[in-house]
Amino acid sequence: MRVYNPIDQGIRRFDKLLKALLPEKADCSVFPFVDNTMLSAAERQHSAKLMRINHSGEICAQALYLGQALTARGQDLADQLSLAAKEEQDHLNWCKTRIEELGGRPSFLNPLWRLGSFIIGSTAGLMGDKISLGFLAETEQQVSRHLDKHLEEMSLNDEKSRAILAQMQLDEQKHATNALTLGGIPFPKPARAIMSALSKVMTCTTRFF
Repeated sequence: MRVYNPIDQGIRRFDKLLKALLPEKADCSVFPFVDNTMLSAAERQHSAKLMRINHSGEICAQALYLGQALTARGQDLADQLSLAAKEEQDHLNWCKTRIEELGGRPSFLNPLWRLGSFIIGSTAGLMGDKISLGFLAETEQQVSRHLDKHLEEMSLNDEKSRAILAQMQLDEQKHATNALTLGGIPFPKPARAIMSALSKVMTCTTRFF
């Protein structure tokens, strides 16, 4: 069996992640068809804003996974992160397509969120696989709670957006469980509070920009 040096391993990981993150046409056929003309203008606008926030969140998740995978110490963890990144790509596609259907637009701040999340993910990876997995688990748990709030806030008439968010929530919960099963260390309360505060900054600004 060939033994790869650190540079080769980094190239292989980067190549695998790029393939996982290649844009694909979103398959939204699994979600209910909704005639958007049945939604009021206010409902469409509000749903578009919420989906814009979730679209930015998926961009952050992908960048986090990319940074963590590139600095992971174990190849098994890097492979798990690549798989999770692929599922996040599905989420991103669903959100982007739904935003377009609702007549909305993505956030202007997405390049900033992508860069910041990559730096955070890379730093978490450098701190060791267990801490990196714990960071991943806490991130996904917070995302799941965030999706709960959006489901409460979103109009019941927007069945398609609600179905997308519900499926995303199931996937995020699975990612969190897998991370802890693989040995992730639960984060202390102060660290969770900081992560929550940073998340609120992103969601509040993305709602408008």
